[in-house]
Amino acid sequence: MITIRAAGPEDFDLIASFIRKLADYEKLLHEVVFDDETLRRHLFGDRPAAEVIIGEVDGAPKGFSLFFQTFSTFEGKPGIWLEDLFVEPDARGSGLGRALLSKLASLVVERGGARLEWAVLDWNELGKGFYRTIGAAPVEGWERWRMEGDSLRSLAG
Repeated sequence: MITIRAAGPEDFDLIASFIRKLADYEKLLHEVVFDDETLRRHLFGDRPAAEVIIGEVDGAPKGFSLFFQTFSTFEGKPGIWLEDLFVEPDARGSGLGRALLSKLASLVVERGGARLEWAVLDWNELGKGFYRTIGAAPVEGWERWRMEGDSLRSLAG
């Protein structure tokens, strides 16, 4: 049986473990540099920057989604950005990934939102194939851009 629940502070170690497993799958484990207390504060402090849901199969945690609110000025409505989605290898194909995304879609609808969005690594054909089966599609004409590190600090003054 699959269940989806909101994460709480007591799930922090589980969330940190899922983040590291996702980064390892994405061949980006070397980029995981978060400080536990900082991440904990941003997830469960006075002003959370993101939310997490945990997916369980037969009562055992097997996956998670970390997400945060976005806003579309064109639609005049909020949305959700899915930052991380991870399902343990032994639970893939169980329907857990779909259940996690279904919960996020229902949150968008419940919150009066316009869209659910995320990025996919260009080499992740398995992920892209799965996303297509649930009706998702790449956004034509857009590139993802980023500013960080020295250039971010330089622009900030």
